[in-house]
Amino acid sequence: MAKTKTTFFCQSCGYESAKWLGKCPSCSAWNTFAEEVVKKDDGNKNEWRQESPRSKTVKPKTLTQIETAEEIRINSIDEELNRVLGGGIVPGSLVLIGGEPGIGKSTLMLQVGLLLQSQRVLYVSGEESEQQIKMRAERLGSSSDNFYILTETNTKNIFLAVEAVEPDVLIIDSIQTLHSSQLDSTAGSIGQVRQCAGELMKFAKETDTPVFLIGHITKDGMLAGPKVLEHMVDTVLQFEGDRHLAYRILRTTKNRFGSTSEIGIYEMLGTGLRQVSNPSEILISQKDGPLSGVTIGATIEGNRPLLIEIQSLVSPASYGTPQRTPTGFDQKRLNMLLAVLEKRCGFRMGTQDVFLNMAGGIYVEDPAIDLAVCISIISSMEEISLSDKICFAAEVGLGGELRAVNKIDQRISEAEKLGFQEIYISKFSQRAVGLKNTKIVIKSFGKLTEVFEDLFG
Repeated sequence: MAKTKTTFFCQSCGYESAKWLGKCPSCSAWNTFAEEVVKKDDGNKNEWRQESPRSKTVKPKTLTQIETAEEIRINSIDEELNRVLGGGIVPGSLVLIGGEPGIGKSTLMLQVGLLLQSQRVLYVSGEESEQQIKMRAERLGSSSDNFYILTETNTKNIFLAVEAVEPDVLIIDSIQTLHSSQLDSTAGSIGQVRQCAGELMKFAKETDTPVFLIGHITKDGMLAGPKVLEHMVDTVLQFEGDRHLAYRILRTTKNRFGSTSEIGIYEMLGTGLRQVSNPSEILISQKDGPLSGVTIGATIEGNRPLLIEIQSLVSPASYGTPQRTPTGFDQKRLNMLLAVLEKRCGFRMGTQDVFLNMAGGIYVEDPAIDLAVCISIISSMEEISLSDKICFAAEVGLGGELRAVNKIDQRISEAEKLGFQEIYISKFSQRAVGLKNTKIVIKSFGKLTEVFEDLFG
């Protein structure tokens, strides 16, 4: 009879130790070690067998022997997913999608699988029954003869089904529900998640089959399981959004085959997720007339220009310490802009409560909206409304100067396409403007005070 062996794993990073430790040597976290039962198998180390007819024979090569060819990607039919993946699904890639419960991860992957009509897709679910998946597919209003469903959690049975179906795309929902017979620990534990992800990675690389893993997140918003899981996969996507709002954002946090600054925007409907091809329409709210404290800033997410509405509310502080409350904007950067307004422009911001909101529930890190934020704050403070046909694109420096921003041509073109009549930019960006015959009026200034004089007199 085999002797039971136990090992301690760090619940934060997956570090393995023969005994319990108070502090993890790898990630320096305290009290994160948990004991798990481990059973070693002297036979095959992975459920995915190397003698499979689909596996590749790998030999060492020098750089001169490696042939470079144009990268072939699979079109997912979903333009938003193609954008965040860098142009499409890469064969042999391992993609991890995380998000809060009920945000729509399973719906997104089911929808993508049904759109791939020309590809054989195997959807493995460890959380739902076949009837539940079919009910959701009927609600989405789409079907495919190449879409296969398997409700299984044991990796050995999953790979047997894979050999029978030979899918072109494999979807796992979710990685925390899988269980490998190589370990005796329960599904969802650090060891099981690492083992199952390793077997799926081996399968993906040996057969050039793209694998999508749906992952749970913790209460802190981090992906559940060992941190090594994010290192193993090729791409990590975060599905974000407020469950009380209709819009969802698919954001790339790691991508070995493309940019990590791209986002995809969806609208959650009763019939599934609708792709939002023009996000500026949802980020600019409809108003009856001009309002004070409302400006439009031109930002860039990856290669996508967005026009976002910035709302400010400035009122005298009722208590000793004024409040600084941004939503969708960095707290420290707001404090810096308020200090610039007081020091360089002469506005008494130290006695004012300032509330800042990025409309549409999006979080913006682009410094090009600094000018729009400053104008919005002063507009609310002085109760002066601005025209809704004006937008801004410039970074504000500590000296009150306007700094140039990148991709100014794309920002101007997007503003003109949406019907804006004027755009305020830095004069140092003027020489980078290569547009001709533009209908929008481009105003360039060097200092923040010059913009105030032009707008407010």
